[in-house]
Amino acid sequence: MSARSVRAALADAARQLESVSDTPRLDAELLMAHALDTTRDVLLLGRLDDPAPEGFAALVARRLTHEPIAYITGTRAFWTIDLAVGPGVLIPRPDSETLIETALAWFGDRTPVRILDLGTGPGTLLLAALAEWPEALGLGVDASEVALGYARRNAEALGMRARADFRPGDWTKGIEGRFDLILANPPYIGTAEPLPPQVLDHEPAEALFAGSDGLDDYRRIIPALPALLAPGGAAILEIGWTQGEAVSLLGQEHGLSPSVYKDMGGRPRVVRLT
Repeated sequence: MSARSVRAALADAARQLESVSDTPRLDAELLMAHALDTTRDVLLLGRLDDPAPEGFAALVARRLTHEPIAYITGTRAFWTIDLAVGPGVLIPRPDSETLIETALAWFGDRTPVRILDLGTGPGTLLLAALAEWPEALGLGVDASEVALGYARRNAEALGMRARADFRPGDWTKGIEGRFDLILANPPYIGTAEPLPPQVLDHEPAEALFAGSDGLDDYRRIIPALPALLAPGGAAILEIGWTQGEAVSLLGQEHGLSPSVYKDMGGRPRVVRLT
């Protein structure tokens, strides 16, 4: 009896994953590509009639427990780079690419020579920015040694280790000098807000929640920004879609001029402070 094909295994997995995912077919394809050690494009273009690999079923079983795809495959694409990720780090989201888009629009033909990424996680924003500006240098700060370990490995894999310094820290405490670009995706979820199981049960709570209104970390970060921003620089902060007005007001209270930008879904996602 011939082995089941990749095509048949994908169809079966997609049906199973409907109970845990809004994108069951995509999830199945990503897991299959990982099991075959290939890309999704190569899988779809030329591997559908191959025998399904033995390890695929185990990957699907993990996804059925709501484990995030990125943790199962160990990687996540963001902007123009691929990042290694795993338990203990926040998984990069497409909405966060709005921060890089906002930075590119602000600087235009200029290069932000010094970049600071507060709460860098696996190096997401800093490394994406350094990929855009090859002459720039960056500092990523995070309270999690696990996240910093991923960030350093990602910088090495991307050939950016000489340009990216990663240090343990508590937001802006102890940081000296001025920066042309400050990026931050702080926790901004209120402690009572509901989250899907794949986020709540797997991603680190300290990277998600920030007090009852989700604003605790902005209250710590924003007061320090005027002393850290270089002339002509910008601080670009990710926000929850209902927080544009509150974060803008915090910036104004500390002498900064705010602008709010929307993500691909049309929701407020970024506050730029200058």
